[in-house]
Amino acid sequence: MRKVKQGGGWPAVWYTLRKAREAGGLLRFWRAMRSRNACKTCALGMGGQSGGMVNELGHFPEVCKKSMQAMAADMQGAIKPDFWRRFGLREMRAMSPRELEHAGRLTEPMLHEPGQPGYRPIAWEDALGRIAAKLAEVTPQESFWYFSGRSSNEAGFLLQTFARLYGTNNVNNCSYYCHQASGVGLTSVTGSGTATLTLEDLDQSDLVFVIGGNPASNHPRLMRTLMDLRRRGDKVVVVNPLVETGMVRFAVPSDVRSLLFGSEIASRYVQPHIGGDLAMLTGIAKQIVELGAHDEGFLTSCCSGWEALRGKLAATSWEEILAKSGVTRDEIDQMAADYAAAKRVVFSWTMGITHQTHGVESVQAIANLALLRGMVGRPGAGLLPIRGHSNVQGMGSIGVTPVLKQAIFDRLESHFAVKLPTEPGRDTMDCIVGAERGELKVGFCLGGNLYGSNPDSAYAAQAMSQLEQVVYLSTTLNTGHAHGVGKETLILPVLARDEEPYATTQESMFNYVRLSDGGPRRLDGPRGEVEVIADIAARVTKLLSDKSAPQTGGLAAIDWDSMRDTGAIRAAIAKIVPGFDAIAKIDATKQEFQIDGRTFHTPRFATPDGRANLQTHALPELRGAGEGELRLMTIRSEGQFNTVVYEEHDLYRGVERRDVILMHPDDIGRFGVSAGGKVTVGGPAGRMQHITVVAHPEIRAGNAAMYFPEANALISRQLDPRSKTPAFKCVVVRVTPQEQVPGADLIASV
Repeated sequence: MRKVKQGGGWPAVWYTLRKAREAGGLLRFWRAMRSRNACKTCALGMGGQSGGMVNELGHFPEVCKKSMQAMAADMQGAIKPDFWRRFGLREMRAMSPRELEHAGRLTEPMLHEPGQPGYRPIAWEDALGRIAAKLAEVTPQESFWYFSGRSSNEAGFLLQTFARLYGTNNVNNCSYYCHQASGVGLTSVTGSGTATLTLEDLDQSDLVFVIGGNPASNHPRLMRTLMDLRRRGDKVVVVNPLVETGMVRFAVPSDVRSLLFGSEIASRYVQPHIGGDLAMLTGIAKQIVELGAHDEGFLTSCCSGWEALRGKLAATSWEEILAKSGVTRDEIDQMAADYAAAKRVVFSWTMGITHQTHGVESVQAIANLALLRGMVGRPGAGLLPIRGHSNVQGMGSIGVTPVLKQAIFDRLESHFAVKLPTEPGRDTMDCIVGAERGELKVGFCLGGNLYGSNPDSAYAAQAMSQLEQVVYLSTTLNTGHAHGVGKETLILPVLARDEEPYATTQESMFNYVRLSDGGPRRLDGPRGEVEVIADIAARVTKLLSDKSAPQTGGLAAIDWDSMRDTGAIRAAIAKIVPGFDAIAKIDATKQEFQIDGRTFHTPRFATPDGRANLQTHALPELRGAGEGELRLMTIRSEGQFNTVVYEEHDLYRGVERRDVILMHPDDIGRFGVSAGGKVTVGGPAGRMQHITVVAHPEIRAGNAAMYFPEANALISRQLDPRSKTPAFKCVVVRVTPQEQVPGADLIASV
């Protein structure tokens, strides 16, 4: 297909009209989009009590294709009954992520049992009874609890509290496979694991670095902010091994001038090698110090570790920096000059930074660079991890982590007069490993696609098949329901955010808590997540009480039936989670709020001594430069959100299908393959056969890209040791013409 010349624009307008038709008409779609509910996609922040299509500052209209795609999916009709008769697991495993997503809404509980070809409907009473019976049968340490970022604060808090009182800390969320490195890295520097600024600060900046990301596809509402910044004559520096169309030029549909004529986004575009970010960032920092552009007073009075960092930068040679980054000295000098001349700078990044084995160190290096000129702790500047799922940050805030913050642990115990387990909890990958080893027997997934989010897809499927029971709370089908099945698997259909019978809250990437009103249900059958969780907790409490199980006292301390009221849950959150005091009255006041203690407009940080902690690093080797090797990153398409694929084609890159590898023409010649030809791609975890080569001059030579989650079959289980995040974007692969692969009959197809 033909590659577009800019992002957004008229194609986005026509796409909107098509989605509206799919959802039952423009008026129906408009009403759904304007309902007072937080956006279901990224965490940039839209909707809430200001109404849909409104950002945190009240600007209207603020909407993007991602939110429309999610809304249209939730407005689908029910999966037809004959689907389950026609498609067993074997047939479902042959379906693409898009085909599963577009099968329709789940409306009745489904059960897969050993020896059966597929799923069959089951009554709610029977489904909930089976789940409670299994949880009462296994020990708490034989269970794990996985949370998506699309659920509400109330559902997340209720489920993690139930899991703790049940007796386990095997509680984790999808951030371990996306932005956990941001949380760990930022906490080590500022004492808080989230953005240090507000949306208003971003609007006031005069230079924004966008590092390792493609917001034009994945967070399109950010493009209006970048457009406005460039119109003011300010700058945007984009760092990505792949030149992304929308980051060069974007036509914002809600702005007439931009829609008609387009808007330049990147003032500078730099393409390091995959894995070269840490060395590049170190080079910019070294140049800033050599220019004398650093803020000596700020570094001395507001930071710890300045002398160590100064010494490390001086001792790191330019030869090492350039060799390990793939960036030229001139490019580093130009970025440093942009930075030195700016007055209010925001450093933003996405998973191109965190999806590496040195992700935490790269986040720390970004923070070092910001602190060198005092760009943290003042208005109009700061650090911004651009998070994906709309409430993934909220999940971490309200306690969905293997290790609770001490304040939450203490208040949870005192508020409910209970004792919480103290055994170490497992992170997400450790839960998969524990399942494969037979150490875990039950997996409970609140939304998301745990299988599809995992590296080494074959291992993930094998691990989950060892579980005695897997439970999914879902709105639509995904690849996890086909491949991530246990000996017994139950799918419970739940309501989308804008059709729940109660109000819920979500947290944006700017630490802003939003209120969603819910709304009328579209289909009979699904239930609200809070209702389902409270029901299961009450059943398990009764069963364990009948058995006089040790954890009965803790579970019985809560009236689980009363916790069907999200207002009661918010009252508990206000008492237990620091910074959430205002959530107790948000129903009455309708006042959405910024969480205390995270936004730094003065240079006093959330560390014990109030100073920011500068960090030093050894630069990692730049892997993948050997003969026959390519550095590979997995990418999302323009028609995709996380593991959910809405469209098979990728409009912005001009790619029609997903079973492809994007290679620079120089590498196509070097590997002796041809554009349009079929190859086998071999990675650390396995091989993928029948992959089509796409010539893509916009990617840096020596690097390649394939689509996530399909390419997870190649990705090893190697993790960043500090964040436990897999290296989805820094993988060494080999590309071989199809006919030259020995034993091709033994290689699994895509």
